[in-house]
Amino acid sequence: MVKNVVCLKVPKKQGEQAIDLAIKLGLIDNTLSISSEVDWLGIPLLRQPNDEEIGKLRSNMPSLAVATSSFEEKKQPTKTLIQTLRTLQDKFPPELLPTVPQAFDTIGDIVIIEIPQQLKPYQNLIGGAILQTYKNIKTVLAKAGDISGIYRIRNYIFIAGEQRTNTVHREFGCVYNVDVAKAYFSPRLSHEHMRVASQVKDSEVVVDLFAGIGPFSVLIGKKQPNAKVYAVDLNPEAIDLLKVNIKINKLDNVFPFCADASEITKGKLKGVADRVIMNLPETAIDFVDAACNAIKPSGGVIHFYGFVRLPDTIENLQQSFSDKVKQNNRTVEEFLFAKSVRETAPYESQIVLDVKIK
Repeated sequence: MVKNVVCLKVPKKQGEQAIDLAIKLGLIDNTLSISSEVDWLGIPLLRQPNDEEIGKLRSNMPSLAVATSSFEEKKQPTKTLIQTLRTLQDKFPPELLPTVPQAFDTIGDIVIIEIPQQLKPYQNLIGGAILQTYKNIKTVLAKAGDISGIYRIRNYIFIAGEQRTNTVHREFGCVYNVDVAKAYFSPRLSHEHMRVASQVKDSEVVVDLFAGIGPFSVLIGKKQPNAKVYAVDLNPEAIDLLKVNIKINKLDNVFPFCADASEITKGKLKGVADRVIMNLPETAIDFVDAACNAIKPSGGVIHFYGFVRLPDTIENLQQSFSDKVKQNNRTVEEFLFAKSVRETAPYESQIVLDVKIK
């Protein structure tokens, strides 16, 4: 079915930025497909943007226009996972349907799901139902423990499909080779990757201290070809994947280092950065000294990720961060942004702080 709705018309090279901002403003209509012309994209909206929203959209995209156009409705899955399991009631107890997870991570053609204890005997059946429901999925893995170790690795149990842990994941026009058994990657941070990348200015130097396979570094390198990105990780498997991702995305401005963040920022990467990314929420607070070392003497911005568990608050995390900065003879000039990125456990959230350092 075709619908005639309000839309944004934007040059293709600014399409990803426009889509990301429209999502944040709650404008985009996800039931309709984005249209493509020769040099332009049409982005369907739920409603007419108000003047303030149009101002935000045009601040970085002056050629953006608001128009009305026709869009095709997206094809919806014929079934949900619950509906598929209902057809298997001779094998799957109907009374357990309310306990089936409604959300799971999709990385490329792999689904990663957390199976509650009472559903363990049926995990292979659930995996098969996922493959039956979502035709683009080829492998289903179940979490078999928490993320642990210095490389932030999780164990998985294969429950359906092709027996592998590697895949190709696409995000905001970038292509990533991922192996979930060898290096940490979370699709739940996709909008953070774009939010941070959109702030990087022409010719900036960025140090990504815990780069993993490169979701921040590669996107920044692609969006800002004149920026220089130093991507650091201690995990050699992650760095090997990062090197592949740099190559397949045809980047010459992202430089990988298999190194300890604390050590490399005392030497090669000391005082080089306009911007530092610290996506290691479990222990990033212990590496504030490394970030302070990496930032240029004139100052810069740090994107810091940490966990807050009740009764602690974002303000407590800000204070802890400020104290660490002072210990390294630097000063927090301003907290530019502070919010919860996602809930990671009951009473626990992952927080991002964008901090201007002098």
